[in-house]
Amino acid sequence: MSEIPEKIFDAAIVGLGPSGATLARLLASRGLSVVAVDRKKSDPDSGGFQKPCGGLLAEDAQRSLSRQGLSLPKSVLADPQLFSVRTIDLRTARERTYRRFYINMNRHRFDLWLKSLIPASATVFHDATVRNFSRNENGIFELSVYAEHEEKRIFARTLIGADGASSLIRRKLFPEHKIRDYTAVQQWFSDAQARPLYACFFDDRLTDCYGWAVSKDGELVFGAAFPREDSSKAYELFRERAARFGFSLKKPVRTEACRVLRPEKMSDFVLGDGNGAFLIGEAAGMISPSSLEGMSYAMDSAEILADILAAAGSLAPEKFPQLAEDYRKRSRKLRLKLLTKILKNPFMYNPALRNLVMRSGIAAERVKN
Repeated sequence: MSEIPEKIFDAAIVGLGPSGATLARLLASRGLSVVAVDRKKSDPDSGGFQKPCGGLLAEDAQRSLSRQGLSLPKSVLADPQLFSVRTIDLRTARERTYRRFYINMNRHRFDLWLKSLIPASATVFHDATVRNFSRNENGIFELSVYAEHEEKRIFARTLIGADGASSLIRRKLFPEHKIRDYTAVQQWFSDAQARPLYACFFDDRLTDCYGWAVSKDGELVFGAAFPREDSSKAYELFRERAARFGFSLKKPVRTEACRVLRPEKMSDFVLGDGNGAFLIGEAAGMISPSSLEGMSYAMDSAEILADILAAAGSLAPEKFPQLAEDYRKRSRKLRLKLLTKILKNPFMYNPALRNLVMRSGIAAERVKN
């Protein structure tokens, strides 16, 4: 038997986006020893990794926060707040406006706010990277982490991958698992347009997904998700076509890109290995295939797993298969909800059906210029 390390955490969490930060907060508040590794820096103005995201908090995510008794601080909100979406089909040149309510926010400050709620009892490494991990013969996870300008070794009874679409945990534990993925490209422009807006774009010649534009604190965020091959070229054409509809899209201030998953069947969701490793949020494939909204599923899956681990008592290896089964059962409703989003896809992404819906004007608002 290998030597037992002196310090073994109950849970090691990789990534502190909405899923990881929620899990770390809930587990630490219930008395479990938690260590978390996150690429973001702790200061919102100090640079470092920022998640490319349009930064709109959907109603499902608002409900998740409400259920946890959380209220958004003013510091994470972005100006203006938007109550409709201007929907444009770039191929047919047809457009409609639909009533929607999202909270417009600064995504990076939102993530850092969620991190700030993690109790001081948890050990958090900021601006840090997990290089590798393994599991010894005692069932203890060992993580090799680069943090605070040096290599560190961290030991934990359970390992939770909350590290997004390109999850190291998922890739190493499930190397053969494949899921449909896209490249999301977005740019920031200093001109926020004459009238602040949220816009949604479709162009089936370039992508079977969609694009977005959001006014945010005097700037405009413009982006779209594309099949990974030739995504840069597709984005440039997409931006060029959107500009013909009156959008000022010259001289971007900065460009961002990331991988995004798009599940299409139940087997796309990977929850863990049954031996103490778990996946939550987009790392588990939990993201809407229709809207690419993932924050609500991130927080909901974290809440489910937190309840299961906190109720387990001791996190002994012999309990892991049952904990994995409990997570599978209790997250089933969440995964089925995601799959129902596929039923919505034809009306958004099938060109003929989308054109029919937009021509009909069903549920559209009349906008006075």
